[in-house]
Amino acid sequence: YHDVVLAQLVERALAGAPRIAAASARIAAAREQVRVAGAAQGASVELNAQFDRLRLSDNGLLPTEFLGFNWYNQADLGLAVRYQLDWWGRQRASIDAAVDRTRALAAEQRAAEVSLSAAVAQEYFGWQADAARIDLARQRLALLDEQRRLAERRIGARLENADALSQLDQQQAAAEESLAVLQLSQRLRVVALAGLLATDEAALPVLTPSTLPPASSGLPAQTGLDLLAHRPDVVASRWRVEAATRETDVIRASYYPDVSLHALAGLSSIELGKLLETGSAAPRIGAALNLPLFDAGLRDARHGAARAVLDEAVAGYNDAVVAAARELGTAVQRVAATTTQRTLRDRARAAADALLASARARVNGGLTHRGPELAARSQLLAAQGRMTA
Repeated sequence: YHDVVLAQLVERALAGAPRIAAASARIAAAREQVRVAGAAQGASVELNAQFDRLRLSDNGLLPTEFLGFNWYNQADLGLAVRYQLDWWGRQRASIDAAVDRTRALAAEQRAAEVSLSAAVAQEYFGWQADAARIDLARQRLALLDEQRRLAERRIGARLENADALSQLDQQQAAAEESLAVLQLSQRLRVVALAGLLATDEAALPVLTPSTLPPASSGLPAQTGLDLLAHRPDVVASRWRVEAATRETDVIRASYYPDVSLHALAGLSSIELGKLLETGSAAPRIGAALNLPLFDAGLRDARHGAARAVLDEAVAGYNDAVVAAARELGTAVQRVAATTTQRTLRDRARAAADALLASARARVNGGLTHRGPELAARSQLLAAQGRMTA
């Protein structure tokens, strides 16, 4: 809308909103979970060093009198490498699930930002609309004062009866009440803006009345499910479905054996001084296979739980799409109704302008008093008020 004050309000609302800050924290945590899942897939390398001072028991398997000593040293130094093969895609699915959860949280944050921005814009333009209506209400009161002075002169000249003053009093009371309601509405919008920005009213930028931007009366040319799929709430639901699908892949892979490779380049010696010699080498290399044969139904239960989460995510996605389509249908009807309403109000305003021009022409020509002109001005103010609704 190219409105500096509105842009400032939206920026401050997004920067200070607790809901946005909480969403950012959840995204940061999810990104760390992606790193954790990725690190679990790679190889691990460990350096181990150990030195022990040990004593052989006099009553042990090897008599100490044959060995000639009770105490001895044991020094070990090793570099271990371990890598688990991901033949069934379990680790890859874990990473994908973590990434999809992060994407879902990012989409949720965007949905919160859009919702908050829309709420700020609605209250701001509501304040501007109230300001325009307040100005029209004050013009209406000033016009009623003119009509009252004219009525008093005409009553004094015995051209009208006193009932005209009573009617004007009634209209003035209603106009003053309308002005008070509008001022209260404008005040409440300031309170709402302060709440949306999580600040006090004194910290808000100065709000000054300005011309309302022209309202768009159309929808995008290609409005349909493809466009609705880009809504942040629908996107978040879709990524939750993807994450739940990957979680089921993780559980499914647990039915297959895990294969890991390990290697150790180590040195071991009972004399510390000989630890780094070639003869102290104690390398090791091997592979491990792990296949649980019986777990009392634990894997089946986990798979069932994962499937239930997936079904819930799919149902949530379907519900989000249906809600988006319903909102689109409502928006289409509202746009059509608004367009028709605006056309009718434009016609009413044009008629009020013509009526005022005609009344002024008759007054300027000396054909009538200013009463019809003031009445026409009142109808024009009413038409202008309906244009701001």
